Amino acid sequence: MMRIRLKAWSVLLMVAVLCMASTSHSGEGPDLAGWEKGSAYNKFYDASESDEFKGVVEEVVEITPMTGMAPGLGLRIKDQDGDLVEVHLGPKSFVKLDSIGLKKGDKVKVKGVWAGLNGKDVFLASKVKKAEDVELKVRRTRDGAPYWTFTPEELAREKSE
Repeated sequence: MMRIRLKAWSVLLMVAVLCMASTSHSGEGPDLAGWEKGSAYNKFYDASESDEFKGVVEEVVEITPMTGMAPGLGLRIKDQDGDLVEVHLGPKSFVKLDSIGLKKGDKVKVKGVWAGLNGKDVFLASKVKKAEDVELKVRRTRDGAPYWTFTPEELAREKSE
């Protein structure tokens, strides 16, 4: 009886380890809930509708675009017309704003697409450019594929291109 319980626990432990390993490799852990490849949120990004605008960062904000999603990071940017635009960057676990030193008052150029979420227009960014050679890329521009869903090998290949 003791051997059967021990064997059952061993099997359960092995299954748990394999599940954690596959989650960490796929880039779709709990900190990416709702942000996964093919998610309802990512379907709002239509690369054929690409747009861009310039503005000034008013605020860095935590966002939850849709119910049940893991927290993300966004920006509130005052555009050239004086309108305040909510810009979605990506999951908090992926977006590292300090990599480009982005802060309130910075002049930026943002590329991405417009989407209607929760009754308001928001801008889903693919790239935020702070200066001529300082930019934060969160999606592939040509098709909107989110970099947070890429494997380390895929990201390395993207950077080399």
